[in-house]
Amino acid sequence: MISWIDRRVTAAACAAVLTGAFLAGCGSSSSKSNSSNPLSGGAGQASGSIVVGSDNFLESVLLADIYGQALAAKGYKVSYKLNIASREVTYGLLKSGTITLKPEYNGALLAYLDSLAKKTTPQTSTDQVDSAIASELAPNLEVLQPAQAQDNDTLTLSKQAAAKYSMTTSSSIADFVTALKGANVSIGAAAEFQTRYQGILGLEQAYGLKASQITFKSLDAGGTLTETALSQNAVDAGDLFTTDPTITQNGLVTLSDPKNIFGLQNVLPLVNKSALSSTGVDALNAVDAKLDSKTLLDLDVKTQVQKQDPAAVATAWLKSEGLV
Repeated sequence: MISWIDRRVTAAACAAVLTGAFLAGCGSSSSKSNSSNPLSGGAGQASGSIVVGSDNFLESVLLADIYGQALAAKGYKVSYKLNIASREVTYGLLKSGTITLKPEYNGALLAYLDSLAKKTTPQTSTDQVDSAIASELAPNLEVLQPAQAQDNDTLTLSKQAAAKYSMTTSSSIADFVTALKGANVSIGAAAEFQTRYQGILGLEQAYGLKASQITFKSLDAGGTLTETALSQNAVDAGDLFTTDPTITQNGLVTLSDPKNIFGLQNVLPLVNKSALSSTGVDALNAVDAKLDSKTLLDLDVKTQVQKQDPAAVATAWLKSEGLV
């Protein structure tokens, strides 16, 4: 079994010299074809090659493994380019055809598309968000059926900051901004948090937290760097995902978001329209029909806390649900 560290390092090397020509020949060390995949075969066979990509955090890698293995079981030749970078990179790779499928989160994807179109679409329901996405996507792309599972961005406080400002799990971002009384606050997150509405722009526009109050530390997208910084009180607040087991394990406090700057975040596949037959679409829809937030958290605990290999976790869950 290839270790998670090996998979991450290989994919990171791809991202470090990220050009279309280089990436086309550089994949995760977990890349595999259906000929060597023990899950391939069976009824309802499809054909064709699929390149499954992921953003640069562990849950995205896990979901990519789940989607990829579900397609391999239907006869697709599947390879992987995992842990590439943020959406600002991976969306372009999908448009160009360098990758043909990646797991997405509908609210975050819509916010990104809105930023390209210089507009803001209210995120009031899953159907509304998915419809808005469809109208703004590149013409060669589409989203499939969303899962019930959601994994939202959050503003989460360190244990020390929560105690200092008397914040609890029932407190909101608005409560925190009021308690600051104009004081400075350090926030750690991925670099793109600085320019997204689902980040500093939203905190400023919706909650009145002035950019001049913020000392920003560029870390990662809800990953180990941000988790560690919060757990060690190196930052006051950070962007963690709602399914992150670190939050409860380390006594961190996630603030509620009554202004809904983080939106809806249903998991769903973003695919090249020409990549999948109806067999492939049905396979991915069947996965998302089984995937809810509790299940996603359970799988995240196995990969993030127990350090199990994401590919192995994906295989076990797909088998347990009769999806392969």
